Amino acid sequence: MAQGRAVDNLTFVSANALPLETTPTLSFSKLGCTKGGRQLFKDVNCELAAGQWLYVTGANGVGKTSLLRMVCGLASVDEGSILWNQTPIQKQPEAYRQDLCYLGHLNALQESMTVDENLSFTAALGGLAPSQLQRQDVLTRFGLRGRSKQLVRHLSQGQKRRVALSRLALSPARLWVLDEPYVAMDEGGIHMLADLIARHLAQGGLAVLTSHQRVPIGDKPAQLLELQAAA
Repeated sequence: MAQGRAVDNLTFVSANALPLETTPTLSFSKLGCTKGGRQLFKDVNCELAAGQWLYVTGANGVGKTSLLRMVCGLASVDEGSILWNQTPIQKQPEAYRQDLCYLGHLNALQESMTVDENLSFTAALGGLAPSQLQRQDVLTRFGLRGRSKQLVRHLSQGQKRRVALSRLALSPARLWVLDEPYVAMDEGGIHMLADLIARHLAQGGLAVLTSHQRVPIGDKPAQLLELQAAA
Protein backbone atom coordinates (compact mmCIF):
# COMPACT_ATOMS: atom_id res chain seq x y z
CA MET A 1 0.00 0.00 0.00
CA ALA A 2 1.39 3.39 -0.95
CA GLN A 3 1.49 5.82 1.92
CA GLY A 4 0.98 9.56 1.89
CA ARG A 5 4.14 11.63 2.04
CA ALA A 6 4.87 15.25 2.84
CA VAL A 7 6.79 17.59 0.55
CA ASP A 8 7.42 20.88 2.34
CA ASN A 9 3.90 22.23 2.91
CA LEU A 10 2.10 19.62 0.85
CA THR A 11 0.77 16.25 1.94
CA PHE A 12 -0.79 13.84 -0.53
CA VAL A 13 -2.65 10.64 0.14
CA SER A 14 -2.62 7.19 -1.36
CA ALA A 15 -5.34 6.01 -3.68
CA ASN A 16 -6.70 3.79 -0.88
CA ALA A 17 -8.82 6.51 0.71
CA LEU A 18 -11.83 6.02 2.93
CA PRO A 19 -14.54 4.01 1.14
CA LEU A 20 -17.26 6.24 -0.26
CA GLU A 21 -19.95 4.37 1.67
CA THR A 22 -18.29 5.44 4.93
CA THR A 23 -19.42 8.80 6.31
CA PRO A 24 -16.33 10.63 7.58
CA THR A 25 -16.28 12.81 10.69
CA LEU A 26 -13.64 15.07 12.20
CA SER A 27 -13.78 16.46 15.72
CA PHE A 28 -11.63 18.38 18.20
CA SER A 29 -12.12 18.07 21.93
CA LYS A 30 -10.57 20.55 24.39
CA LEU A 31 -7.71 21.12 21.94
CA GLY A 32 -4.85 23.29 23.13
CA CYS A 33 -1.46 24.40 21.82
CA THR A 34 1.65 25.69 23.58
CA LYS A 35 4.63 27.11 21.70
CA GLY A 36 7.87 28.45 23.15
CA GLY A 37 6.45 28.16 26.64
CA ARG A 38 3.42 30.30 25.70
CA GLN A 39 -0.06 28.86 25.35
CA LEU A 40 -1.55 29.99 22.06
CA PHE A 41 -5.07 28.63 22.54
CA LYS A 42 -6.96 26.11 24.65
CA ASP A 43 -10.33 24.35 24.98
CA VAL A 44 -11.06 24.33 21.24
CA ASN A 45 -14.01 22.13 20.33
CA CYS A 46 -15.44 21.35 16.91
CA GLU A 47 -17.40 18.67 15.04
CA LEU A 48 -17.47 18.28 11.25
CA ALA A 49 -19.35 15.72 9.18
CA ALA A 50 -19.39 14.91 5.47
CA GLY A 51 -20.20 17.96 3.34
CA GLN A 52 -19.20 20.48 6.01
CA TRP A 53 -16.30 22.91 6.22
CA LEU A 54 -14.57 24.83 8.98
CA TYR A 55 -13.24 28.36 8.64
CA VAL A 56 -10.49 29.07 11.18
CA THR A 57 -9.92 32.72 11.95
CA GLY A 58 -8.18 34.84 14.55
CA ALA A 59 -5.47 37.45 15.03
CA ASN A 60 -1.96 36.91 13.69
CA GLY A 61 0.09 34.73 16.01
CA VAL A 62 -2.89 33.15 17.71
CA GLY A 63 -2.05 29.70 16.32
CA LYS A 64 -4.11 29.15 13.15
CA THR A 65 -1.32 27.44 11.23
CA SER A 66 -0.33 25.51 14.35
CA LEU A 67 -3.87 24.19 14.63
CA LEU A 68 -3.90 23.11 10.98
CA ARG A 69 -0.57 21.34 11.38
CA MET A 70 -1.93 19.51 14.41
CA VAL A 71 -4.97 18.44 12.40
CA CYS A 72 -2.61 17.05 9.74
CA GLY A 73 -0.49 15.17 12.26
CA LEU A 74 2.53 17.35 11.43
CA ALA A 75 2.63 18.75 14.98
CA SER A 76 1.96 16.96 18.24
CA VAL A 77 -1.32 17.44 20.08
CA ASP A 78 -0.37 19.17 23.33
CA GLU A 79 -3.78 19.14 24.96
CA GLY A 80 -7.09 17.49 24.12
CA SER A 81 -7.69 15.24 21.15
CA ILE A 82 -8.36 15.19 17.41
CA LEU A 83 -10.64 12.38 16.26
CA TRP A 84 -11.14 11.01 12.75
CA ASN A 85 -14.20 8.79 12.61
CA GLN A 86 -14.34 8.82 16.42
CA THR A 87 -10.75 7.52 16.80
CA PRO A 88 -7.71 9.64 17.81
CA ILE A 89 -5.57 10.33 14.77
CA GLN A 90 -2.45 9.16 16.62
CA LYS A 91 -3.93 5.66 16.84
CA GLN A 92 -4.57 5.38 13.08
CA PRO A 93 -1.73 7.27 11.36
CA GLU A 94 -1.78 5.32 8.09
CA ALA A 95 -5.55 5.28 7.71
CA TYR A 96 -5.72 8.99 8.49
CA ARG A 97 -2.94 9.96 6.07
CA GLN A 98 -4.66 7.96 3.37
CA ASP A 99 -7.65 10.28 3.55
CA LEU A 100 -5.90 13.63 4.01
CA CYS A 101 -4.66 16.30 1.64
CA TYR A 102 -2.89 19.30 3.19
CA LEU A 103 -1.72 22.37 1.34
CA GLY A 104 0.23 24.93 3.33
CA HIS A 105 0.82 28.57 2.52
CA LEU A 106 3.91 27.58 0.49
CA ASN A 107 3.41 26.02 -2.92
CA ALA A 108 5.80 23.06 -2.47
CA LEU A 109 6.69 23.01 -6.16
CA GLN A 110 9.93 21.82 -7.75
CA GLU A 111 11.12 24.95 -9.56
CA SER A 112 13.43 23.03 -11.92
CA MET A 113 10.63 20.75 -13.13
CA THR A 114 7.88 21.49 -15.61
CA VAL A 115 4.29 22.07 -14.60
CA ASP A 116 3.28 18.63 -15.87
CA GLU A 117 6.23 16.94 -14.15
CA ASN A 118 5.17 18.53 -10.86
CA LEU A 119 1.65 17.16 -11.23
CA SER A 120 2.90 13.69 -12.11
CA PHE A 121 5.50 13.66 -9.34
CA THR A 122 3.24 14.69 -6.50
CA ALA A 123 0.45 12.39 -7.68
CA ALA A 124 2.91 9.49 -7.75
CA LEU A 125 3.87 10.19 -4.12
CA GLY A 126 0.28 9.34 -3.26
CA GLY A 127 0.21 6.19 -5.36
CA LEU A 128 -1.75 7.87 -8.15
CA ALA A 129 -1.06 7.85 -11.88
CA PRO A 130 -3.38 10.35 -13.62
CA SER A 131 -3.32 10.12 -17.40
CA GLN A 132 -1.93 12.90 -19.55
CA LEU A 133 -5.48 13.74 -20.57
CA GLN A 134 -6.53 14.07 -16.92
CA ARG A 135 -3.56 16.30 -16.15
CA GLN A 136 -4.22 18.47 -19.17
CA ASP A 137 -7.88 18.78 -18.22
CA VAL A 138 -6.98 19.91 -14.70
CA LEU A 139 -4.50 22.48 -16.00
CA THR A 140 -7.08 23.83 -18.43
CA ARG A 141 -9.64 24.17 -15.62
CA PHE A 142 -7.09 26.15 -13.63
CA GLY A 143 -6.30 28.53 -16.48
CA LEU A 144 -2.92 26.93 -17.24
CA ARG A 145 -3.59 25.60 -20.71
CA GLY A 146 -0.40 25.58 -22.76
CA ARG A 147 1.82 25.77 -19.65
CA SER A 148 2.38 22.04 -19.08
CA LYS A 149 5.92 21.99 -20.53
CA GLN A 150 6.98 25.27 -18.96
CA LEU A 151 9.44 25.23 -16.06
CA VAL A 152 7.81 26.30 -12.82
CA ARG A 153 10.57 28.84 -12.17
CA HIS A 154 9.36 30.81 -15.19
CA LEU A 155 5.80 31.18 -13.91
CA SER A 156 4.36 34.17 -12.08
CA GLN A 157 3.47 33.79 -8.40
CA GLY A 158 -0.21 33.59 -9.29
CA GLN A 159 0.43 30.85 -11.85
CA LYS A 160 2.54 28.89 -9.37
CA ARG A 161 -0.30 29.06 -6.89
CA ARG A 162 -2.70 27.73 -9.52
CA VAL A 163 -0.37 24.81 -10.22
CA ALA A 164 -0.18 24.02 -6.50
CA LEU A 165 -3.94 24.15 -6.07
CA SER A 166 -4.64 22.20 -9.25
CA ARG A 167 -3.30 19.12 -7.48
CA LEU A 168 -6.37 19.14 -5.27
CA ALA A 169 -8.44 18.14 -8.29
CA LEU A 170 -6.35 14.95 -8.62
CA SER A 171 -6.59 13.97 -4.96
CA PRO A 172 -9.06 11.31 -3.75
CA ALA A 173 -8.79 12.56 -0.14
CA ARG A 174 -11.99 13.13 1.80
CA LEU A 175 -10.41 15.75 4.09
CA TRP A 176 -8.79 18.87 2.65
CA VAL A 177 -6.80 21.11 5.01
CA LEU A 178 -5.84 24.40 3.38
CA ASP A 179 -3.68 27.15 4.88
CA GLU A 180 -4.24 30.49 3.11
CA PRO A 181 -5.32 28.84 -0.17
CA TYR A 182 -6.30 32.12 -1.85
CA VAL A 183 -2.94 33.85 -1.44
CA ALA A 184 -1.50 35.26 -4.73
CA MET A 185 -4.75 34.40 -6.54
CA ASP A 186 -6.69 36.86 -8.68
CA GLU A 187 -10.47 37.16 -8.43
CA GLY A 188 -11.07 34.56 -11.13
CA GLY A 189 -8.77 32.09 -9.44
CA ILE A 190 -10.41 32.64 -6.06
CA HIS A 191 -13.87 31.87 -7.42
CA MET A 192 -12.55 28.85 -9.32
CA LEU A 193 -11.00 27.42 -6.15
CA ALA A 194 -14.17 28.12 -4.15
CA ASP A 195 -16.15 26.19 -6.77
CA LEU A 196 -13.68 23.28 -6.55
CA ILE A 197 -14.06 23.15 -2.76
CA ALA A 198 -17.84 23.35 -3.12
CA ARG A 199 -17.82 20.32 -5.46
CA HIS A 200 -15.62 18.47 -2.97
CA LEU A 201 -18.14 19.14 -0.20
CA ALA A 202 -21.07 18.14 -2.42
CA GLN A 203 -19.39 14.77 -2.95
CA GLY A 204 -19.22 14.15 0.80
CA GLY A 205 -15.80 15.65 1.49
CA LEU A 206 -14.77 17.87 4.39
CA ALA A 207 -12.56 20.97 4.43
CA VAL A 208 -10.71 22.96 7.07
CA LEU A 209 -9.15 26.22 5.99
CA THR A 210 -7.79 29.48 7.22
CA SER A 211 -7.68 32.63 5.12
CA HIS A 212 -7.53 36.39 5.48
CA GLN A 213 -10.20 36.53 2.76
CA ARG A 214 -13.77 35.57 3.55
CA VAL A 215 -14.89 33.72 0.43
CA PRO A 216 -18.30 32.01 0.23
CA ILE A 217 -18.15 28.37 -0.83
CA GLY A 218 -21.24 27.31 -2.76
CA ASP A 219 -24.36 27.30 -0.62
CA LYS A 220 -22.56 25.72 2.34
CA PRO A 221 -22.25 28.08 5.31
CA ALA A 222 -18.99 27.66 7.17
CA GLN A 223 -18.63 26.59 10.73
CA LEU A 224 -16.65 29.47 12.20
CA LEU A 225 -13.83 28.82 14.64
CA GLU A 226 -12.31 32.03 15.96
CA LEU A 227 -9.14 31.31 17.86
CA GLN A 228 -8.41 33.58 20.80
CA ALA A 229 -5.23 33.85 22.80
CA ALA A 230 -5.36 31.85 26.00
CA ALA A 231 -5.76 33.98 29.10
